[in-house]
Amino acid sequence: MIPPLDRRTALRGLGISLALPLLERMSPARASTEPAPRRAVFVYVPNGVHMSDWRPRGEDEALELGPTLEPLAPWRDSLLVISGLTHDKARPHGDGPGDHARSAGSFLTGCQPKKTDGPIQAGVSADQLAAREIGNATRLRSLELGCEPGRLGGQCDSGYSCAYSNTISWSSPHVPLPKETDPRLVFDRLFRDDTSELPEALRDEHRRRRRSVLDFVRDDAKRLAGQLGVSDRRKLDEYESGVRELERRIAFLEQRGRDAGFQRPSELPDNYADLARLQSDLLALAFETDSTRVATFLLANEGSGRSYPALGAPEGHHELSHHGGDPEKLRKIAAINRHHIELFAHLLQALSRKEGESTLLDSTMLAYGSGISDGDRHNHDDLPLLLAGGRNCDVRGGRHLRVAPETPCANLWLAVLERLRVSVPALGDSTGRLDGLA
Repeated sequence: MIPPLDRRTALRGLGISLALPLLERMSPARASTEPAPRRAVFVYVPNGVHMSDWRPRGEDEALELGPTLEPLAPWRDSLLVISGLTHDKARPHGDGPGDHARSAGSFLTGCQPKKTDGPIQAGVSADQLAAREIGNATRLRSLELGCEPGRLGGQCDSGYSCAYSNTISWSSPHVPLPKETDPRLVFDRLFRDDTSELPEALRDEHRRRRRSVLDFVRDDAKRLAGQLGVSDRRKLDEYESGVRELERRIAFLEQRGRDAGFQRPSELPDNYADLARLQSDLLALAFETDSTRVATFLLANEGSGRSYPALGAPEGHHELSHHGGDPEKLRKIAAINRHHIELFAHLLQALSRKEGESTLLDSTMLAYGSGISDGDRHNHDDLPLLLAGGRNCDVRGGRHLRVAPETPCANLWLAVLERLRVSVPALGDSTGRLDGLA
């Protein structure tokens, strides 16, 4: 009998470690006896949404998606739209202006951010509570992604540190985690070992030739393929093709940036949608290879002034969010909101690939939302929030769940953590775990 492969088996070459997807030979009986690992992603969008277009038309079992959420129709049965949740700690409570900073700073912490551009303080975020418990099972404890750069120092919003607006992940009340916005660096974190111990000549070779990671592990891949059955060889081939395609897309973006006059590969062109889709594909690859099980993804920084001329919205997003009821501004805000949902749909599609007898999406809970409801009012109640996926995590989709007004959003995060088998007594201003997900 051929022994099973270890789940941590990787293809290796000079300074390279290429994690593998789940193969049948890793555990012949796993598909029928052992569930896939549970995962969570927290996706954040800034400046609130046009709520009348966001809200579902139906109640509970009669989930009828509104105009903003229509791109998620193929995953309707995997959606749980939640209305009524509140971020009380995003409110001023005597601290005056700064709703944008407080919205992101409290989103996963449930804590009131300290108004300062000096020593900062919020709370430990839900994703990092999960990373503490389940992060040791993977090579990366967590993955923090974004599409807009942003510093963690200085002042960004009415006396608040930029740290509050530019990340939602906090490993301690005083330590925000920076997000990675360069997909090549994300790729390197996933698949390239630290080359600092290699001789200088080899490090130069890596930088000069920028060879595919598959070139470095070709011999190991051939050796492994000879030990696999037909089904596993097909899956390995599909996986390698996917890795090459990601590298091609990254290289294409970088070349386009150089053609536009950029000097460093890290200075990618301002093609927001391509970058967001590429980050989503890398995130799905990280889950497929079990490189991590916890991630955050900022589609844009809180208070983002990004413009969307391709959507007929050349003005900045933040400027438009202060619409004052103007119909034309509301139309543009709705177009931006729908565009963000379309990008989220790409992530759902990327996670719809097979994992054993199920899919990655079935074992992944994706929370999507904002810490602001209507951008003009800067209100933090009845927030736009939804859960997608998680069928194998005791989350039942195809529903619109209404909760009591002023229910803390931290109650939802406690329920998500519970499904990750992470037990914490409280999170920020939580009052208990949210019921109704199953």
